[in-house]
Amino acid sequence: MQTEFSPKRVVQVRSVWISDIHLGFRGCNADLLLDFLHHVECDYLYLVGDIIDVWEMKKRMFWPQEHNNVVRTLLGKAKHDTKVIYVPGNHDEMLRDFDGAIFGNIEIRNETIHTTADGRKLLILHGDKFDYVVKHSPFIAKIGGRLYDYLLQANRWVNIARRKLGFSYWSLAAFLKHKVKNAVQFISDFEEAVAREAARQGVEGVVCGHIHRAEISKINDVDYYNCGDWVESCTALVEYPDGTMEIIKWADLVNQTISLPKAA
Repeated sequence: MQTEFSPKRVVQVRSVWISDIHLGFRGCNADLLLDFLHHVECDYLYLVGDIIDVWEMKKRMFWPQEHNNVVRTLLGKAKHDTKVIYVPGNHDEMLRDFDGAIFGNIEIRNETIHTTADGRKLLILHGDKFDYVVKHSPFIAKIGGRLYDYLLQANRWVNIARRKLGFSYWSLAAFLKHKVKNAVQFISDFEEAVAREAARQGVEGVVCGHIHRAEISKINDVDYYNCGDWVESCTALVEYPDGTMEIIKWADLVNQTISLPKAA
């Protein structure tokens, strides 16, 4: 049975998946993520890649206290009754060399399987190996990543202005990405490739990140879940005690809580 999420109380769920936090990048919404982590308790917490943005940190050092607080909160959950599994992505790929290792009670796994409360097996991976550009043209991927960084920085200033005007959070980057035909086709191809891998491994579903687009869908009899990101949409995937899955859009919930009444 689902419990309604709210920034006003702590909610107990069975599992949580978050990805693409990009700690070390100015576009990371660490404050919103901390707020979410403080309002959820879980048995399993999966960090589905690109948690630390090493690519960005090689170009410029940015590590404010909020990013430290995220790491401390994750370590705290790992220490107190939450099994935390870190599945590295392409931005933190150096951790893939430590597959099977445990650091601060956090287990590193390049891929892993999660069994839901209703008995379904889900493949957990970041998903970058199904991104043709990242896999076959890393130089072009880094150029595209730089352009994307500029777009996310613009997104940050847009939302600062929106907050001052009393408007809710909105992702300029996501809006433009979903309006471009090639981007839409890329997302579709990516989702189908990830679903095929899950079918190949004989599991019922897959959870991934990488493309910064939260989604729950059915693709050729495979349950496809993408937990989104914390630079554009500020989303998490959660599993309730009965095995039901849901995307939590934390920025929307926070905005609903603090929104001012409209003038008469």
